[in-house]
Amino acid sequence: MDIEFNKNEDKMRLLISQMEQRLNKIYVGGGKSRIDKMHEQGKMTARERIDFLLDKNTPRIEIGAFAGYDMYEEHGGCPSGGVVVVMGYISGKQALVVANDATVKAGAWFPITGKKNLRAQEISIENKLPIVYLVDSAGVYLPMQDEIFPDKEHFGRIFRNNAVMSSMGILQIAAVMGSCVAGGAYLPIMSDEAMIVDKTGSIFLAGSYLVKAAIGENIDNETLGGATTHCEISGVTDHKCKDDKECLTRIRNIFSKIGAYEQTGFNRTEITEPKKNINEIYGIIPETRDKQYDTREIIARLVDESAFDEYKELYGQSIICGYARIEGWAVGIVANQRKVVKSKKGEMQFGGVIYSDSADKAARFIMNCNQRKIPLVFLQDATGFMVGSRSEHGGIIKDGAKMVNAMANSVVPKFTVIMGNSFGAANYAMCGKAYDPRLIVGWPTAQVAVMGGAQAAKVLVQIEVASLKAKGEEISPERETELFNKIKSKYDVQTTPYYAAARLWLDAIIDPKDTRKWISMGIEAANHKPIEKPYNVGVIQT
Repeated sequence: MDIEFNKNEDKMRLLISQMEQRLNKIYVGGGKSRIDKMHEQGKMTARERIDFLLDKNTPRIEIGAFAGYDMYEEHGGCPSGGVVVVMGYISGKQALVVANDATVKAGAWFPITGKKNLRAQEISIENKLPIVYLVDSAGVYLPMQDEIFPDKEHFGRIFRNNAVMSSMGILQIAAVMGSCVAGGAYLPIMSDEAMIVDKTGSIFLAGSYLVKAAIGENIDNETLGGATTHCEISGVTDHKCKDDKECLTRIRNIFSKIGAYEQTGFNRTEITEPKKNINEIYGIIPETRDKQYDTREIIARLVDESAFDEYKELYGQSIICGYARIEGWAVGIVANQRKVVKSKKGEMQFGGVIYSDSADKAARFIMNCNQRKIPLVFLQDATGFMVGSRSEHGGIIKDGAKMVNAMANSVVPKFTVIMGNSFGAANYAMCGKAYDPRLIVGWPTAQVAVMGGAQAAKVLVQIEVASLKAKGEEISPERETELFNKIKSKYDVQTTPYYAAARLWLDAIIDPKDTRKWISMGIEAANHKPIEKPYNVGVIQT
């Protein structure tokens, strides 16, 4: 290994260590004292419930662990958005589990909580994947009710989705393991089967204090909406369980009897490991953004047998396309090339920039994958499309639109991994969040923004200088530098993967060596739902 490799590896390992430290803090939720209080009440925490429910020694991935990161600090924070979402296996069946974290503001819903719950339901709907709700929530966080209650993508959308998912035949199981109040009380009865834990679970539209205030009735919460009430009198819930473990075991028993689902039929063979060591990715990704690397070396460490059947390898070389397998699944890979290469005309092409010929190639490859029913994997590290008169006159906008059209209309599932830069139109063309990837993750080296901090600062400073000159004013070099640094520092914060993951622009920040697992579990989930429409790109200019 050379010195450059070692420097890269050290930087990546440091970034991964920082990520893991932040995750370990998030996993504590509202803090040890609140965890201890739950245990004193005979309750398990959200993460303990999920661990007990999921099959042991099987793969799992957590969606949105960084949701809410460094947000709502004036309200005491909201670790993981106050809800834990995990894709895993229950009695051998792949499923999503959504568990309120009652250690975080009693499981109350912040705006990001609603967004994360809706993301979980979106994944369930896209993949026709069974979903389990482990309910323990005080309802909407009242100080922020205007940001979570009334709009289309707010709290009420959850119950609309419950109804839509039921009509699609998606299994929904609800377990009330703590509070389930106000509008949230609809969730159990809108699920296929609901259970409640005796003495700790409760369901009501209004608690005893509100009932007293509203109609003057004196009643305690247990009599109002406890397990006995809802299993023996109202019929709202189907089963009364003595404790959390019995409740979770009942869910496992339900899943053990689920019949086989119709499959999409994505091609899969026996799983084989890459011949090249996946951990070597750490030393390949440069420690700084201005250095090159060959994306083929990354691909060789992600795909089975390190075997990659490249498409048009001598044409449009700023994007690499080709067929491979990941944990046995056939995939089509579309990846940005950060290495400076020569175009077909002998011109040098900058690494990480999309050129017309590359966009044209990628569009055709995406169409081929749709024709052959092969899932698509996008590996992003691009600063944008090539600019300048030569590119504009050559029709870069037309070729970029062709690629976006082919990608946006794809009927095969898409998965996006942001390895480095994800700027501007390149984010869009390479299947950014707006283009419905089934899963989208970033490595600790990811950056997501309309442009890099330095570029944005230069543009905004130029605009400011021009504005002052138009008024007859001058700006000193010192003031110009001060303004540049101020703008750049703000952009640098907003381009981090943590900023993106906190707002669920990314489903997760992951260790590169976990990439294969995420893609494999994602394709397995997608295999639950047959493709329902033919591939049609509409109008494309040629």
